[in-house]
Parts: sequence; C-alpha cells; structure tokens
Amino acid sequence: MNKIKRKLKIFKNRTIKKRINNFFDWIKGAEIVELQTCNVDEDPIRPELDIKFRTEYGRKIYGVKYKKEICAVMCFGFTNDIPKTIEELDLMTKDAHLQSTLRDQNVGKIAIAYTVWSKKKGGGKLIVKEVFKKIKKSNHLNRLITLSPLTEMARNFHLHNGAVELQVNEKTQNFEYKI
Repeated sequence: MNKIKRKLKIFKNRTIKKRINNFFDWIKGAEIVELQTCNVDEDPIRPELDIKFRTEYGRKIYGVKYKKEICAVMCFGFTNDIPKTIEELDLMTKDAHLQSTLRDQNVGKIAIAYTVWSKKKGGGKLIVKEVFKKIKKSNHLNRLITLSPLTEMARNFHLHNGAVELQVNEKTQNFEYKI
C-alpha cells in the first residue's frame, strides 16, 4: 500500500511540473515586435487613446508575439523630460519629435511606457523585460520611465518587476527601470 501511495505521489508531482512547464512554454518561443496597430478596446489602462495617438510623433506600440498571436502590448512615447499626465506626454513627444527632425537625430532620450496589458499569464512581465533589453541596446535612449495610473495594482506590478518609484503625481505615478 505504501509503495502505491509513493508511486501516486511521484506521478502527481510529475504531472504538476509538466503542467507548469507547459503553462510557461509559450514564453520561450515569444518575440517582441513593433506593431502598426492594436485593439485599443483591450487596453484596460488607457482605452480612450486611439491608434493615431499611439503612433504619431515617434510614439510606438510593441507586442509580444507567440505563434501569430499578440500576447502582451506596451505603448511608448519618447521624450526628453518626465511627463506627469497624458497631456504632458502628448506635448513632450511632439516637442522631442520636432527637435529630432530639425536636428536629424533620434526622437527623445527617455522612453515613456504609458500603457501595458497582457492576454496571457506572464506576458506583462515578459514585455517589460524584452522592452528593457531593446532600450538598453539603443544608442540614444538612456532611461525607461512609466506614466502609470495611480493604483496599487500598477505600483505593485512595477515594484515587483524591478522599478523604482520616482514620483507620485495628482493622477499618475512614475516608475523608473534602471538601465
């Protein structure tokens, strides 16, 4: 009887490990891609921002792609200062974009992540990690800052993913991922 119980326990542990491995297997085959569009209705943070806003003036959308499916999305603006509101982000990205076209340079020195969402478990953390690598490799970007909503969920997400809290504003909060 003990031998049967032991074998059942071993089998159960193997099954659990296999399920966990299968659950996160998608992460190994995922890649980061720049997107021209996304479904803004899926954005739980800033669904009011349309595609035009997300792609104008050097702003970009990145996604984590796995088997032709976008599993996580992160939107960025590139600035030379840290915005406290979406309105400031809009003005600062326009200014950085204008400066870059006049000087024939890259847009902004600071990448501002203003929204992120995931459709799969682990996708949010993965896209932060992959975008961090991409920014680290760039020649002109020297900071990765967030423009996050003033929620405990956003705070916990960024602090658990290695960011440092920079400032708490009236309606938003900024975190920095050290490069």
